[in-house]
Amino acid sequence: MEKRIVECVPNFSEGRDQAVIHEITSAIEASGGVKLLDVDPGEATNRTVVTFVGDPESVVEAAFRGVKRAAELIDMRKHKGAHPRMGATDVCPLIPIAGITLEECAELARRLARRIADELSIPTYCYEAAASNEQRRNLAFCRKGEYEALPEKMADTEGGAPDYGVRSFDEGIARTGATAVGARDFLIAVNFNLNTTSTRRANAIAFDVREKGRPVREGNPITGKILKDADGNNIMRPGTLKATKAIGWFIEEYGIAQVSMNITNIGITPLHVAFDEVCRKADARGVRVTGTEIVGLVPKRALIDAGKYFLRKQHRSVGISEEEIIRLAVKSMGLDDLKEFNPREKVIEYMLEDAHRESRLIDLTCKGFAEETASESPAPGGGSISAYMGALGAALGTMVANLSSHKAGWDDRWEEFSDVAEEGQQVMGELLHLVDEDTAAFNRIMAVFAMPKSTPEEKAARAAALEAATLYATQVPLRTMEASMRVFPLTEAMAREGNPNSVSDAGVGALAARSAVLGACLNVKINAAGLKDRATADELTARADELARRACEEESRILEIVNQKIG
Repeated sequence: MEKRIVECVPNFSEGRDQAVIHEITSAIEASGGVKLLDVDPGEATNRTVVTFVGDPESVVEAAFRGVKRAAELIDMRKHKGAHPRMGATDVCPLIPIAGITLEECAELARRLARRIADELSIPTYCYEAAASNEQRRNLAFCRKGEYEALPEKMADTEGGAPDYGVRSFDEGIARTGATAVGARDFLIAVNFNLNTTSTRRANAIAFDVREKGRPVREGNPITGKILKDADGNNIMRPGTLKATKAIGWFIEEYGIAQVSMNITNIGITPLHVAFDEVCRKADARGVRVTGTEIVGLVPKRALIDAGKYFLRKQHRSVGISEEEIIRLAVKSMGLDDLKEFNPREKVIEYMLEDAHRESRLIDLTCKGFAEETASESPAPGGGSISAYMGALGAALGTMVANLSSHKAGWDDRWEEFSDVAEEGQQVMGELLHLVDEDTAAFNRIMAVFAMPKSTPEEKAARAAALEAATLYATQVPLRTMEASMRVFPLTEAMAREGNPNSVSDAGVGALAARSAVLGACLNVKINAAGLKDRATADELTARADELARRACEEESRILEIVNQKIG
């Protein structure tokens, strides 16, 4: 199950006083549930860019606390810096990383903006995807005139007033200034390494691909006079990649030229599309791309999409492990050309995962998992084992699909088997998650027994918590049953159509899936017996019985196919 992850990159109008910066970042971290990824202060700009990630609610709370602390510590009446600014917290964008859409982030941004205005009395504008109108999508429009223009803008009840916190300019606004809260897609900063030292050639490639393109010239395309439109603006010939900005430069440290690019929307131009297009344009100019350098961090989906793209170009199955897909993306784009590329240090989701990593059953070795199960501890028990059996069933079906996809003479069927393998990976991932989820559900029940029960109120709260925990402990194995049922179509398809040398593996996968369903069914029933709400208990057990019946039918049919093929 994909976690919901949001990134926040607030810009605070203080880049020189380290004590103030530390106070603000400490307030962000103290809110809990977020991981501080980067703090980048600028002396000349007198501005600090902070980057942190977490689940949506935690990020919004951390952002609010950062804005609040900045308002308490930064006096905009004294601020001077080279960068445009209009408040103690100048901008605060929310960025979708995983499991959440840009539209959902925009709604979170509007909610945060309203709260900043209501609780902190800071005028707040909404920009980019959170904007109230098309003009305000542009941050420059919202920040026009900067801090010094706020008295006039606060009096402008139509065009210049903030979205939230409209009032007359007063001492409070004079101190805090205004803030812009927005939502935007993730920006990837990437450099493409070239086998040349020529900045001019790197620039030419950059102009070929960047969305803005290059000026149209009269006559000679290099030295000719730049053509102007009726308003005196340069006439531009657009490049081939939307949502990109690029320039060529020479890096003395590496002794090579690079095309330096910002991809402002990876939904429009994915990283691998940019890589291939830069390669194509470089080749047309007699230059070769030797590798890629990602500056800063990258969301996991950018590398997963890239890895699958290159696998499909090779007519190879994409139903392989996440680790293998990312490894292929790294090698295909030369991400390790200049220095080692460690996904655990460059991928946002992995950094967040490592920061909050807890001991998980699925991280144990096979031997360790068996020994932990055999120990005197009551968990993991039958529920976790059932989920793991289902995962093994999905893994076997996936294995047969991958073997079939790569079988000599079956090249025209690679995509058919790749689709099955990809589905198998998804089912396996869900069941592996349920291995730990089942044990967590059991531990939730155990935690209830530690609750106080001295007063009638405490007893009532304890009883309600026990009912909720028991219901959850009943629902989790039912989810295991439902996920394990998805293994049967995989193993049946592979028994019928897959590599005949592996038909027995498909059969074992079906056996494992049936055992998973029947094992989880026992857990549904024993936990449902503890529910006070008998109508819900009966509904859950009836659903479990039906799934168990169907699982036996599915297994029987698949084994018949397997035995016929074995002979």
